[in-house]
Amino acid sequence: MPQLIIMGLLVVGAWLLYRRFVAEAEKLASRSRRAEKERQTGAIGTLVKDPVTGEYHLKKDEEE
Repeated sequence: MPQLIIMGLLVVGAWLLYRRFVAEAEKLASRSRRAEKERQTGAIGTLVKDPVTGEYHLKKDEEE
């Protein structure tokens, strides 16, 4: 029985690590695509509109 519990914990841990890896890979791919598009257009950054104030600001890496 303890082996089953330990195996279950290992499987759940591996699944959580996999999900974290996939999420990080998607962030990196998105950041890379955005940087490539900025290089192609010669832009300095990507502007995003603040829904509350209606003002534009540069998109930060944390804003995904």
